[in-house]
Parts: sequence; structure tokens; C-alpha cells
Amino acid sequence: MLQTPLIFLSAGEASGDHYGAQLIAAVKAVLPQARFIGLGGAAMEAEGQQRVVRAEDVAVMGITEILQHIPRILGSYLRLVQSIKRNRPDVAVLIDFPDVNFRLAKHLKRLGVPVIWFVSPQLWAWKRSRLRWVQQRIWKMLTIFPFEETFYANRGVTAEFVGHPLAEQPLPTISREQYAKDHSLDPAKQWVALLPGSRGGEIDANLPEMVRATALIEQDYQYLLPVAPTVSDARRDAMRTATQASRVKLVSDARAALLHSRAAVVASGTATVQAAVIGIPFLLVYRVSDLTFKAAKRLVRYPVEIPAEEDAHGNLPIGMVNLVAGRRIVPELLQEHFTGEAAAAALRPLLEDSPERAAQIAALAEVRHKLQSPNHRTGIESLRDAVLEALEPPPLTTSSAAPASASK
Repeated sequence: MLQTPLIFLSAGEASGDHYGAQLIAAVKAVLPQARFIGLGGAAMEAEGQQRVVRAEDVAVMGITEILQHIPRILGSYLRLVQSIKRNRPDVAVLIDFPDVNFRLAKHLKRLGVPVIWFVSPQLWAWKRSRLRWVQQRIWKMLTIFPFEETFYANRGVTAEFVGHPLAEQPLPTISREQYAKDHSLDPAKQWVALLPGSRGGEIDANLPEMVRATALIEQDYQYLLPVAPTVSDARRDAMRTATQASRVKLVSDARAALLHSRAAVVASGTATVQAAVIGIPFLLVYRVSDLTFKAAKRLVRYPVEIPAEEDAHGNLPIGMVNLVAGRRIVPELLQEHFTGEAAAAALRPLLEDSPERAAQIAALAEVRHKLQSPNHRTGIESLRDAVLEALEPPPLTTSSAAPASASK
């Protein structure tokens, strides 16, 4: 095995930056001289990655948002391609971020670099035509949802379900009393967590109706709005202004807020998996531009590995919790159906000692079990082992085979 390998890592979003940083630390524990280059965030840079492109410069959401940033994304992509050609890596790990990573995989494959993908792109939902890119360009796919392994295996792709990283995290240790003290909350009151997303567009789309819902619930709850550390000061000030006339309090540490709350309203995304593994009953909401939503609704189709039915509005489930469960266990309010009134109505049973609340808590426990690693390794340990396997030289062929064949 190479003792000083050059490893290309590409992660364009906050969660990918977190996983990439963990991977760097895990590989360096075995190969201290390993070098890392590519696309990443501040956490990956802190662990030792030489960033050719900064993740914060290319992370955008939705179709219309991507269109607005095409020149910048294209320039960043070309710099990454040039770095690959100039310094051929020994192995590449691509983490989610398919719009950029699929194209990087093409160049890596041409150079003979084994490509490992961590956090599968949702090809099982849409852009199924890209499956051939996985078949042609990816050496090994490591999935974090159980149905994905079956989906890829049925289509000739080497894949392994390694468990979801969020299912491995221990619960926050901070007590409710200490959390209340840190954020000037009343520990005697019940709390409700509001998670509108961490990007500016998500916050603008989801927060107003969340705040409206709080005004329609009669009981005297306190509402916690966790603010991600990546949110700018200007955006934080805007969130404070938007909530100052309500019972909403800005806090830190979303996982602690979820743990100590009675229920939650969560925008579709990674935070819904956080809520599921913590076990808090929640309502899933989702809003994007009309163009993005209409395009997604037209394109999304699930394979036979994912049982899913349309709701009364003709929408398939989008919440990963519901897809893993194989049925709708969490209510979903999508697009124009996500209003303050609808959110308040769906949230009320989850705040009471109701059959709906008990049923969801039991179903979330099943999902949490399904998301856990099937072996005794963490997802990052499995990813590290795949990197080490890719760095092993191919087995030598015996020299006697060719002459024996030639003599016949």
C-alpha cells in the first residue's frame, strides 16, 4: 500500500464537509503522510485538505438558484479538473453533490483513478439516466440508506450500505435545565423546535409560515429556532427581526433543541433524519420556487425498491423518514399546502398525548434501527476501509501462464 497517497476529496455542502473532515482524520490515523486535495469546506481544510475550491463558494439550492450561479460553478469545476490532471490522485472520494461530482468522476475514470462515492445521489428518485454514469465511473458506492444498496445491486453496481452517520451520534449530553439557562428559556414550559433549513433561500421560504403557525397554537409553548453556525450575521439579524413579535427564540445546537422539545416542524433535508434518530415527533414541510417544485414533481419517480403512494394532492412522499419506513409516518406539507394554518393543525396532535403522537414515536424508533450500520463499523470507518482497499496494488499475475499458453 502507498504510504504517501494523494487522495482527492470533493464535498460541496456542509454535511459533506463534516463527513470529509472525519474521513481525513480516519485515514491519517493509518497513513499519517497521506495528502488530500480537492473541493471542501472549512472543517476539511482544518483537518489538512488543500482546498482547490471552497465549498462555500459553490453551495446553492434548487434549479433556479443554480442557474443564477452557473458562471461561478463552471469556473470552480474547471479548476478542479485542472488539479486532477496536473496531480493525478491515487484514489478519489466524492461525497454527495452530484451536479459537480458526476462530471469530476468522468475525468478521474479517464485517468484510471478508482472512485468511491459516499452518500448516494438520489438517482432512485430522479435523473435515473445518470445511473449509467455510476455503472461506468464509480468503483464502489457506499450508501447511507438501506434501500439504496438493493437498488444499485439490482443494477450491477458494487454497493454497500454502511449506516447513516447521524444514527451513530450519541444524544446531546446537555441537560434541559442547562440548555434553558444558556438560552434564557423557561424550563417549566414545553418547547417546540422550528428548523427551516440553513441556507438563505430555505429560511426565506419556510420561516414565515412556521412563525405564523406558532401564533395559531393557543397553548403557551416556547418555540426554539436553532441558527446554524454557517449562517451569516446579517442573516441571523434578519431572522431575529422576523421573529421578534412572536414566541420564537433564537438558539444554538439544533440537536439539543430537538432532544428537549415536545415536537418539531422541520424542513425537508438532513434535519429530518436528525429528528428521526433523536425520536422527536415532527411535521415535515418544504417550499422552493414554483419552477423547481413543478420540475421535481414531474421528474420524481420511485423504483420498485421504494414503496410509495401519492397523497391527495398528487405528491409522492419526499421525506427520507417516510421512504425508509416504506409508508407515511410523518405528515408532509409541501409547497402551497404548507401554510401556517395547515402546519398548526398538523402539529397539534403531536403536542398532545394522542394516538398520532404515540404511533409516530414507535415508527421513528423502527426507522432509527433501520438506519444503523449492519456491521460493527461506523460509516466513516467503512469509507476509510474502502479507501485503503483502493490503495492496495492489484494482485500480480503469474509469469508462467503466458509461456504455457503460447506453447500450445
